[in-house]
Amino acid sequence: MYDVTRGLRDGGTFLLNTIWEGEELAKNLPNKVKRYFAEHNITVYYINATRIAQEIGLGNRTNTILQSAFFRITEVIPVDLAVEQMKKFIVKSYGKKGQDVVDKNYAAVDRGGEYKKLDVDPAWASLPDDAVVANNDPEFINKVVRPINAQDGDLLPVSAFINDADGTWAQGTAKYEKRGVAAFVPEWDKDNCIQCNKCAYVCPHASIRPFVITPEELAAAPFGEDATIPAIGKTFTGMRFMQAVDVLDCLGCGNCVDVCPGKKGVKALAMKPLETQLDIQKNWDYCVDNVKSKASLVDVKANVKNSQFATPLFEFSGACSGCGETPYVKLITQLFGDREIVANATGCSSIYSGSVPSTPYTKDENGRGPAWANSLFEDFCEFGLGMNIANEKMRERLDAAMRGVLDCPVCSEEIKALATNWLDEKNDAAKSREIADKLVPLMEACGCDACKKVLELKHFLVKRSQWIIGGDGASYDIGFGGLDHVIASGKDVNILVLDTEVYSNTGGQASKATPIGAIAKFAAAGKRIRKKDLGLIATTYGYVYVAQIAMGADQAQTLKAIREAEAYDGPSLIIAYAPCINHGIKAGMGKAQQEEANAVACGYWQLWRYNPAAELEGKNPFTLDSKEPNWDAFEDFLKGEVRYASVMKQYPAEAQELFQAAKANAKWRYNNYRRLAQQQWGVDPEVETLENN
Repeated sequence: MYDVTRGLRDGGTFLLNTIWEGEELAKNLPNKVKRYFAEHNITVYYINATRIAQEIGLGNRTNTILQSAFFRITEVIPVDLAVEQMKKFIVKSYGKKGQDVVDKNYAAVDRGGEYKKLDVDPAWASLPDDAVVANNDPEFINKVVRPINAQDGDLLPVSAFINDADGTWAQGTAKYEKRGVAAFVPEWDKDNCIQCNKCAYVCPHASIRPFVITPEELAAAPFGEDATIPAIGKTFTGMRFMQAVDVLDCLGCGNCVDVCPGKKGVKALAMKPLETQLDIQKNWDYCVDNVKSKASLVDVKANVKNSQFATPLFEFSGACSGCGETPYVKLITQLFGDREIVANATGCSSIYSGSVPSTPYTKDENGRGPAWANSLFEDFCEFGLGMNIANEKMRERLDAAMRGVLDCPVCSEEIKALATNWLDEKNDAAKSREIADKLVPLMEACGCDACKKVLELKHFLVKRSQWIIGGDGASYDIGFGGLDHVIASGKDVNILVLDTEVYSNTGGQASKATPIGAIAKFAAAGKRIRKKDLGLIATTYGYVYVAQIAMGADQAQTLKAIREAEAYDGPSLIIAYAPCINHGIKAGMGKAQQEEANAVACGYWQLWRYNPAAELEGKNPFTLDSKEPNWDAFEDFLKGEVRYASVMKQYPAEAQELFQAAKANAKWRYNNYRRLAQQQWGVDPEVETLENN
């Protein structure tokens, strides 16, 4: 994709991090690169920094290894001095994170000398350009998206954007990238699969999905029946099941493997080197292009398994490997994506949701999908409220136009009956979709003036699902005033707070969501004030649906809360716990889902729902979904994350005090939730009267 030789001078030196060696490496280098090496007398070195990093426990962090190799190859300063200075700055940069981290980076410096030289064949100078691989991709992808991805966007003429002069951008461009950046990807073992779909549920990048395949679809597939298993479920009788992996879009986090229950203790997924799995990419490609969604055969909102038969309309984003945020965003698109509108605060979620030219929000097989736009930290909720108010106004016009149909002498009785039905059911998402699908073709065939007025507004026939998405920095801090204003409005909007407990995208600063004892920028000695309870604040309105969730701790509760929030006729607020690379999880981001489970199990995070609809039935609107925590595991949980463990390293005298304060605060919150859950709702308290003596 990239012109990696740009700026490389005659007689220059080139270092490549690669898993290939010798002849295999030469075979995989593009002809244009090999030709440049030969024509310009380039000295080529290569190193498998990926393997080295894994061996020494640095995961996918190869920077220090490559930096060491650079100094050894170039000798811009004496190698001994370079090594000495690198280790000095390792202590300065990572000393706060513990001796173990320092030692691993020391090892990275020492192993930076494991590079090899690739012999450049003079005959390469005569190599022709590689053959251009033909594709059926849209013209926009080939002529606009790919040049920008190749960092040649500045070479595009203004005329390339003539069809998008209003600033809109095509949806679903991320699927054409096929970066293949994971060193290891999951391999599916059908014999151990119970078809629970948990792996697909937690995948941050939607790169593993269940497919239910009909006999007709299987007959044309590049794989046989032996690559599948019988699909479980009455509605799937006679069909086959495959858990397909998109190895070129997978980022290799391993969360799918981690959550897989398998059979009898043996998992149905295992991480394998990418090169051993490239051949199964064709299975994915066939299923995505040729196997129709079977979501209509099940209730996708009923349970976790069913939800994954709905095609994700958020896929292959640029989020970090193992991201704790994107599984929530993806799930919402599976449940409501065909009628979803998103107002997104600036932050991590805006970067991975819409970084030109990559757009992960996409469309389903009917051409329907989320509409997305981004605003600022401080006004993202008002931005979403504006969308909602505009939609209300347009539906008021549609309502008036629909009433005009009832008085039209030209319209058929069938059209009038459907128009009446729509007026009665316009705020029911499923029914408004069903009516719209029948009504639009009949009105197009009728062609009268009354029908034309309705058809001008046909995009508003289906009840829209308004979502407002932001991080904790926007929601707890900078945009809190706007958030409070929006939930106070009583409007039917849904707010999703992706709570990483720190300003993730801007560099790890402390927010009001940062708990006591955690280290972050502006809280270098550990935050000394406890975390703001945003959810409980919102419940005081009494008419706002509020939930606190953690997918890895309870997948069913996450699904239920999102489903209830969207169904509630009024404002909703969902606060989702999202592990982040800023936390410094010692087990790695491949354990992000397990980290969520650990957080709830020890009492660090609580699961609960506040549903005002229950109050109308005389029930307690507050439900505590968390079990009694194992408080003995609380401190171990903190020590498993660098943001807390660093306190012990830097401030050992104060660390224990801060950890105890964090635990005490967690207990205080949990006990408060218990009291709320135990209230006798609907029973008025007795009023005591005092007699005057």
